[in-house]
Amino acid sequence: MAEKTKILIIRFSSIGDIVLTTPVIRCLKQQIEGEVEVHYITKQAYAVILESNPYIDKVYSIKKKVSEVASDLRKEKYNFIIDLHKNIRSSRVKSSISGKSFSFDKLNYEKWMMVNFKKNLLPDFHIVDRYLASAKSLGIKNDDKGLDYFIPNEEKINVSDLPINFQQGYIAFAIGGQHATKCLPVDKIIDICRKVELPIVLLGGKNDQRVAKFIEDKLDQKILNGCGIFSLHQSASLVEQASLIISHDTGLMHIAAAFKKKIVSIWGNTIPEFGMYPYLPSALKHYSQMIQVDQLSCRPCSKIGFEQCPKGHFKCMKLIDEDTVVEHVYDLLKLD
Repeated sequence: MAEKTKILIIRFSSIGDIVLTTPVIRCLKQQIEGEVEVHYITKQAYAVILESNPYIDKVYSIKKKVSEVASDLRKEKYNFIIDLHKNIRSSRVKSSISGKSFSFDKLNYEKWMMVNFKKNLLPDFHIVDRYLASAKSLGIKNDDKGLDYFIPNEEKINVSDLPINFQQGYIAFAIGGQHATKCLPVDKIIDICRKVELPIVLLGGKNDQRVAKFIEDKLDQKILNGCGIFSLHQSASLVEQASLIISHDTGLMHIAAAFKKKIVSIWGNTIPEFGMYPYLPSALKHYSQMIQVDQLSCRPCSKIGFEQCPKGHFKCMKLIDEDTVVEHVYDLLKLD
C-alpha cells in the first residue's frame, strides 16, 4: 500500500487571500497520486471559510501565536508544507515542524517600485498562479476551474425569504473594504444604486453598518441592508444567487469569482496589476469588468490602503464615473 502524503498549507488571513488559495487546495488533493491528506492552518477568525471545504481534511487555527498548535502540528509528520503567507509567523510554523517546504514570490520589490516610483516591473501573473507555482514541483497544474467557496446548508439563504421585490432578481453591492481608500464615497454609491433598475442588496461587515443605513434611508424599498446582519456564509449565499456583483477590492469580490458571477469591480488606491483582480476560469474572463482612474500620478499610493487619502484629494475614487459603472452593469447583465 502506498504511503499517505500529508500536506500543510499556511495562510493566516484574510477572507479574500484565503479564498484565493483554494485552487492550490483542490489541485493538491486531486492531482497527487495516492492518498493525500491536506491540512490548513489559519487564524481562528477565518477558519469558517475552510471548514466546509471537502478538499481539506483538517483545519488548525490560532488566536495569536503558532505555539497554540505547535505540538499538535509536530505530531502530524507532514511530507510537505506550502507556505502561502510567507511572513515571520509562517516561518515559525515551518521551523517548528518537519517536512519539505515551498513558498511563493510575493513580488515585494516590484510592488515597492510601483508604489514609490510608479515603475511597473510587475509580471502579468495573478497571485493564484503564483500560489500554484509554489507547488509545481509536486506535479500539480492549474486545472482552470477557478476558485472554490463552500457554504454549509444551514447558512444558505432562501431567496423566497427576501422581500418580494428581490425574489425576481437583485444585484449585490459589496460596499466595504479593508481600508477607506478602497471604498467609493457614499454619494457615489447612492447614485449608482439609484441608476440601476434592479433592487440592491448591500453587503459588508459591522464597520459598514453606518454607511449602509445612510444609503438605505436615502433609497428606501430599493435597498436590502445586510451589512453586519448576515454572517459571512449568508452573505456569500446572497452573492451566489445575485444577478451580478458590484464590489470594491475586497473579500466578497473573490467570493463572487468563486461562484463564477458577473463582477463589476471598482479600484481606488490599489491596482489590478498587483495580481489580485477577480480570478475566473478562462472561458468566463469576460464576466469581469474593472473600473479605475487611469493616468493618476499618485496611484497606487499603497499596496494595501489607508484610512484617508495621503494627498487629501482622493481622486482615485472621486473621479470614478457612476454612469460608467452602470453601463458596465448592464453590459454584463446582457451576457449569457
